[in-house]
Parts: sequence; C-alpha cells; structure tokens
Amino acid sequence: MWRAFLAGLIALIGAGSFAAATSQAPRVNAAALSAARPAALLSDYRLFFDDAAREPNAGVTPYGLATQLYSDGALKLRYVYVPPGAQARYTEDGVFEFPVGTVLVKTFAFAADMRQPGEAVRYIETRLLIRQAEGWVARPYVWNADQTEARYTPVSAPIPVAFIDAQGTQQALDWRVPNQNQCKGCHDRDGAVTPIGPRARNLNNAYAYADGADNQIARWSALGLLAGAPAPADAPRAPHAFDPASGSLADRARTYLDVNCAHCHNPHGPARTSGLDLRAENDNPAAWGVRKRPVAAGRASGGLQFAIDPGHAEMSILVHRMDSLDPGVMMPELGRQTRDAEGLALVRDWIARMDAEGATP
Repeated sequence: MWRAFLAGLIALIGAGSFAAATSQAPRVNAAALSAARPAALLSDYRLFFDDAAREPNAGVTPYGLATQLYSDGALKLRYVYVPPGAQARYTEDGVFEFPVGTVLVKTFAFAADMRQPGEAVRYIETRLLIRQAEGWVARPYVWNADQTEARYTPVSAPIPVAFIDAQGTQQALDWRVPNQNQCKGCHDRDGAVTPIGPRARNLNNAYAYADGADNQIARWSALGLLAGAPAPADAPRAPHAFDPASGSLADRARTYLDVNCAHCHNPHGPARTSGLDLRAENDNPAAWGVRKRPVAAGRASGGLQFAIDPGHAEMSILVHRMDSLDPGVMMPELGRQTRDAEGLALVRDWIARMDAEGATP
C-alpha cells in the first residue's frame, strides 16, 4: 500500500519532469551540505524546489527499499543526491560507497487513515545523512504544523501523532526524534556512522518513477549515480518480505530480520556482543539464534531458553521481544512504540514451520 502512495506522489510531483524549471532553479547548496554547522532549515540545502519538500531538485532522485524498517507504520519517502560528476561505487554485499557530498534523505509521514496513504498526509520529520569529508553526519529536521518548513531539531519534545492504522485501528503516539547518540545506535559500524539501506539487494527491484517503472540499479547506473554495477539479473536481490510471490517463507522472514535487526545484530554492530548475526547473507542457523541461549538471562528473555526454538514460536525469545512494548524488553529498542503485526506474523510462521536444524520447507 505504501508503494502505491509513493508511486502516486512521485507521479503528482513529476520527479524527472522539471527539465524546463531546473535551468532556472537554484542548485543544491553544496556549501551548506559541507558545513560543520547544520543549516537552520531543511530548505536551506535546496534539495527540493519548494520549502514543503514535495518537489525534488535536479539531481535528487527518489528511491525505495524492497522491505523497509518498521517505524510505527510510518510512510517513508527516500531520496538520494550525489554531487555532479561524482559516483557511488557498487558493492555486492554492503552499502554502496558514496562520495563526499552525497545526501540520503528520508521523510517520515503519516496519513490520517493509513488505508488511504495518499490522502491527508502529514510530514513529521525529515532526516538527512550527509557524507562529509570526515564521514557521515546525521541531521534531523522537524516539520511545523502548517507543513511549510522543517527546522533543525537535534533535541525535540515528543510530537503527538494520531492516525488510523492499516488494520483500521485508531492509534495515538508521541513521535520521538532521535538524538545524535540514538542515531548512531542504529547507524553504527565499528564506531562510525554509516547508512543502512542503500545496498544492492535492497535496491534491485522496480520503482515507479514518473516516466514509468524501472529497476533501481539500472536507473542509478543510467543516471550516472552508480559505477561498477552489473546487470540487475547478476546482482543480489531481496524479496519483498510480505509478498509470498517474491520468495520463500524463510527468505522473506530472513529479509525482514535483516532490515529490522541486522544493522545492530552483526559482527560490527552495536549489538555484536549478543552473538546474533541476523544479516541475510549469514547462512549459519545458530547465529540467527536457532537453539542459541541468551548471553545474559533476565526478564528480557521472558524465562525462555532459546532465541529461536525451532517449531515453537511461542517459546522463542526473538518473538517474545518483538511482541513486547516494555522498554526493557522490546526489540528493536528504538524507533517503535507499536507492534508490527505483519512482521510478527511472518516471523512466527517461519519459526513454527522450522525443523530442528533451522530449515523451513
């Protein structure tokens, strides 16, 4: 459903159709992007033609991931900007190697009724990851009530958000803008801030651009944003976690965990001491948690013995923590206040069908 929303929005703003306007529009503000101090307003970077950030500037390309991180069901609008004359370098397994001056843009938004995600959409927050000479820096911008500007807000009071979710239930929550340490809590790799999503397996799928659907790896290569990429047929490809036609149950569940958990639970992430490695490319069931005992027992384990108890989702710590809303138990620890009902159902089904060796028919 959110894919239909993005397709409709891109068609509405006509991404890629502003050729006549771009010759007169100011270019992206490279000086602001490289500055040590964040710009006061999102519009100061000129990543969009309009202050309301609905029309991307020339060179700012929309993109989407095969499966997105669950953030209380928020809609996410993603864009990438690579400086003119520069290119990202393709890598098969990890995040692409982006040049200095790159910006990854992610706006979080809610529709009044998420069953109609293209109507009455309210932007909440836009996060920038900017590749500066010293490394990646995170910049959060919070939208005003009139939806006319987003202001740099490194520390924010909770933002009340009310909406009807995709299951038709009224929800009310206080959206929390992460501080710098919390940003690093997810975007940490060996102590340095790094992007999570833009990698081959997550981008090797069709995106509904204004001029028609196209494979994103092929489009990025054609636009000159990406160098060294093979044909999409020769690149890794992640299934859509909630589309049974896109892959096996095991592959879809592993993809869900890869997107929602593996940025921390990997050998270089902040949760590496747990011993779990939930990356999709890891083929060792014990490292996923199959019959693996917790490093530290306690109430977070719910008195259960194994991270994954094959054939018994109800006895698996992984499910217990995904299902919890207790801040001392829940996983992920940040970025959600509600349960991901669809993700829970997927992971439960996968574990319930798993044999003793961790295989799923």
